[in-house]
Amino acid sequence: MSDPNDLQAFLDEAWQHLSRGVADSKSPARYPTFVTVSPHGTPEARTVALRAARQSDAALEVHTDIETAKVAALRHRPVAAFHIWLPRADLQIRLTASVTILTGPDVETQWAKVPAASRVSYGTEPAPGTPIAQVYAYEKPPTRDRFAVLRCLLTEMDLVHLGTRHRRAGFARKDGWQGTWLAP
Repeated sequence: MSDPNDLQAFLDEAWQHLSRGVADSKSPARYPTFVTVSPHGTPEARTVALRAARQSDAALEVHTDIETAKVAALRHRPVAAFHIWLPRADLQIRLTASVTILTGPDVETQWAKVPAASRVSYGTEPAPGTPIAQVYAYEKPPTRDRFAVLRCLLTEMDLVHLGTRHRRAGFARKDGWQGTWLAP
């Protein structure tokens, strides 16, 4: 562990975990909880796969089917939250973000990297969440036009490290990610 009093080191540690989540499918940061607010005002949480994490512009990316409830929620209110628990590091990462939904030619690069076997995640018929008559009454054709990238520009980060003495810090885009210590 780095100097426990160093805010920048604490922030960098969180970004290292986020980057590891993109690169390592066994990392707990790979599958964060992603929370949106439905058009009716109900919070909706689900697990997503983290596909990109860039500290340079404080951005995360998630892939999704354009017909999901999370996309409908984001069209109504383009904000989301992430929650990640890293048990070996005793670290909780909470993030808030403004979200842009990218489709069509804007996602060609990302689509090209999706393995053929994984492309069936984009195109479920009927659309995800639609009631069906029987458990397997759906098809999963890979449908390129249903593929979307959620570009999440982080607005705030809240980090909590559990230890003999807990540490908590908040960071915000609006203050250049300087950070401040918070009571845990």
